[in-house]
Amino acid sequence: MKTRRLPQTDSIQELARFGDAHDLTDFEGQLEEVTEPVFERQTVIPLNLGSREAEAVKKIAKARGVAEAELIRGWVREKIHTN
Repeated sequence: MKTRRLPQTDSIQELARFGDAHDLTDFEGQLEEVTEPVFERQTVIPLNLGSREAEAVKKIAKARGVAEAELIRGWVREKIHTN
């Protein structure tokens, strides 16, 4: 039997599975218009590092328990907020 309630999740995969298995017109009373963007587009900026720089980033990220991209993103945010 199909559920009669919309799922309360931010998971795109979960929402896609739900959409594949249900007809949204059955849930018109539960839908609401959204005026702001739901998903923020990200801009990818290529970053070329020398091998020594890349190894240093990997080492620092590993020591802090974060991904390299997360570490670099944090550094960029720090620099932006201090200027």
